[in-house]
Amino acid sequence: MQKLVLFDFDGTLADTAPDLAAAANRQRARKGLPPLPYADLRPYASHGVRGLLKAGLDMDTTHPEFETCREQFLEDYEQNMTTLSVLFPGIKPLLAKLKESGYAWGIVTNKMEYLAIPLVVHLGLYTDCVVTVGGDTTNHSKPHPAPLLHAAQVAGFAPSDCIYVGDDERDIIAGKAAGMATIVAAYGYCGDEAPLTDWQADAIAATPEDIWPAIQHWAAASN
Repeated sequence: MQKLVLFDFDGTLADTAPDLAAAANRQRARKGLPPLPYADLRPYASHGVRGLLKAGLDMDTTHPEFETCREQFLEDYEQNMTTLSVLFPGIKPLLAKLKESGYAWGIVTNKMEYLAIPLVVHLGLYTDCVVTVGGDTTNHSKPHPAPLLHAAQVAGFAPSDCIYVGDDERDIIAGKAAGMATIVAAYGYCGDEAPLTDWQADAIAATPEDIWPAIQHWAAASN
């Protein structure tokens, strides 16, 4: 295996937004508020608890109830996080193609390990995944490059032999800072705040099927 492909998890490999949105709406229900439409919450699924509480309750980290709501959100989510979450269509064939073609692949997510690893196992990814790095695996989370550099080190690859695929700008920032090539998963939870070209990734994948040719192009150019 000459190259390592690293993936973000939420919004890149897995469509976890339905369960995350449901957890956000549970917090609204606890306060007697009606649920928000799924479409309103989906773009925040890659922003973690902070983003979802901001979207769901207009609550930021300075709010006196933030920590209590954060803990309740995580508890609710952990209990229900496998209800609706699935791999995006096209991901299984992509991972099979990587394996057949001699690529190693792994996961670097800001999701904490105690949430990420059970989901990775539940979705059938754990066996072939060479490394799983959570948001609390290192002392920093993305957009800091430390989690990506840790993943490369554990898997035994130089950063220049790695490419990172993610649906959030901080994924691209982290990948570039780590010295890796990057691909935007435009089918994920990118939102529409700014053109994805502004992120200056090496490629933009409109669908999971677009990732494989982008990887091939990068590998050919870097050899």
